[in-house]
Amino acid sequence: MPQRSCLAALAAALFLAGCASQPSAEQPRAQPLPDGLRADIAVLETTDLHSNVLSYDYYKQKADPTLGFERTVTLIRKAREQFTNSLLFDAGDTIQGSVLADYQARVQKPGCGEELAIYKVMDAVGYDGGTIGNHEFNYGLPFLSQVTGTPMNVDGGATQRCVGPRYPLVLANVYSARDGKPIFQPWTIVQRKIAAFTPDGSKLSVPLKIAIIGFTPPPIMQWDKQNLEGKVTVTGVVEAAQKYLPEIQAQHPDLVIAILHGGMNTSPYTSDMENGGWYLAGVPGIDVLLMGHEHTEFPGTRFEHMQDVDDEHGFVRGVPAVMGGFFGKDLGVIRLAMLRQQGHWTIDKTKTFSQVRPICPPMLVAGKPTVSASNCVPADPQVALVVGKLQQATIDYVNTPIGQSTVRMSSYFADEGDMSALAPVNAAQIDFVQHELATAHPELANGPVLAAAAAFRNGFGGADDYTDVQPGPLTLRSAADLYFYPNTLSAVKIDGAALKAWLEKSAERFNRIDPNATGEQQLINSKYPGFNFDQIQGGINYVIDVSQPAGQRIEKLNYQGKPVTASQTFVVVTNNYRASGGGRFPGLDGSNIVLTSPDGTREILAQWLKAHPTLNADDLPRSSWRFARLKARGTVVFTSASDKQPAAEADGLHNIRQLHDNGDGTAVYAIDLSY
Repeated sequence: MPQRSCLAALAAALFLAGCASQPSAEQPRAQPLPDGLRADIAVLETTDLHSNVLSYDYYKQKADPTLGFERTVTLIRKAREQFTNSLLFDAGDTIQGSVLADYQARVQKPGCGEELAIYKVMDAVGYDGGTIGNHEFNYGLPFLSQVTGTPMNVDGGATQRCVGPRYPLVLANVYSARDGKPIFQPWTIVQRKIAAFTPDGSKLSVPLKIAIIGFTPPPIMQWDKQNLEGKVTVTGVVEAAQKYLPEIQAQHPDLVIAILHGGMNTSPYTSDMENGGWYLAGVPGIDVLLMGHEHTEFPGTRFEHMQDVDDEHGFVRGVPAVMGGFFGKDLGVIRLAMLRQQGHWTIDKTKTFSQVRPICPPMLVAGKPTVSASNCVPADPQVALVVGKLQQATIDYVNTPIGQSTVRMSSYFADEGDMSALAPVNAAQIDFVQHELATAHPELANGPVLAAAAAFRNGFGGADDYTDVQPGPLTLRSAADLYFYPNTLSAVKIDGAALKAWLEKSAERFNRIDPNATGEQQLINSKYPGFNFDQIQGGINYVIDVSQPAGQRIEKLNYQGKPVTASQTFVVVTNNYRASGGGRFPGLDGSNIVLTSPDGTREILAQWLKAHPTLNADDLPRSSWRFARLKARGTVVFTSASDKQPAAEADGLHNIRQLHDNGDGTAVYAIDLSY
């Protein structure tokens, strides 16, 4: 195994000594435990870390104290100081999602004897278990097999056991297509010693036997089709739980914890449901539910009207549950009150509750809860020592020059018609596919080629979560800023009717605006993710009428100045996620893909930028859509980063004005749709 630096090794040793909870080698007590024992256990959860090890924005090249596992570690330490007994689990989407992660997966891959950075730090903290998220599959099964230390009987899977995390990873609903066996252990037993108290207050050290079982979203077969098709199969989360719970119960665990990389949906259950947490909580035998994937918090107001959900105390169908945010912004905590009755541990639900603890507790500014960097917990200093050399190598890599730009490309107003950050992506996609079609599909080479892109950085993660590539030198960091995810490129063949349906689905990003309403109306439908608002370019133009109901908003759809007909043929370039059914767009299920590329879209974009060493506005396709003119009696509003009205003006959006600053780096803007 390659030797770490003395400094990093010392940091990890100190880290373990001060932070980790270690399994006990002692065997369970032979004599039965007395009834009436009580024990409080803190079940701690991280999820959707996306390899944000440090509080750092690689795109803006500056510290960002509002995210990062190094600050979550501070919350973990505090929770362990508060609770005598604690367990720590991770709910997936761990190894992908930051520039540091891409650097390790794409550029400087770790050897078999080298541990992945995020796992190295998590081991130093001391985890008790975890599961696999959908984004773990983005880099392919060979990489996943290696870095998790999990030999897999699949095409490309590692046959030797490489260095992976020292905590167990469990996954019950993904199986090898070769032998039908799970590619990870579906469940395992974790044994710990806990402090318990008798009714008279005496303290005992007693064993606790915890079973953990893990689940990933079944739609991975669509989202990562090129990595998974023919190699693995997937079942629904409820079916997997029902399959393995009898085995688990045969081991007589004291506690069964389900770790689900998924959220909650009360729509009728299907085996391919993306967010099956509500139904999983209803499977008899599950005592605790840890969730993720939705990049939100539970308990939280988003779930306040959901059936059989206590969004204040954190129960789902009577099961204690938590979902701890994303990017290391929060720590999920369940205070589990255990009571020994009739020879078994039970959960005292009257004294059990869940909460999500933020690294940046909101402050009241002008009467509104506001996140301020000045109010964030400090970073644990040992984390940076463990990954310091890798961090610098990552920064050096993303600063590799690839050209110059005379235009600003930003996503502050991508929802309102500024396509400056999407235009280079679409231009690169069209250029690549037009070249490839000449040999792969000459019958399509002379037909219309369009491209679809969405603004991935649209403010969902806060005031700094926007793309902003300034005029001047372009680097690989610029390409990563313009294209956030490690998708690969796919092209689909569709007709004009499907093209319109695609755009109609995208237009669900907007709320329906009533022109006669006198109060404020929100333009953006917050329940429709920005990464599903595809904007298509390549010679087409269209109008979005937000006064119409969803499905009836696309007007004046033209190609090269002529109306698009229902039977007209188009090749549309998109990413593998969308082409394979991601987002549930009509007509996109993987069956009409005519071209795929093993190259990442980000890499294709970087090569296109290199081929345009001085990027000018003339190199980019023009904006392809606008809102239908609408005179609203009230004010139509949306939120973006504060003080960006000049950027809107510079890109031709003269109908936008900032109304007021929210005090957290964001502002409320008004848009005049009558322009």
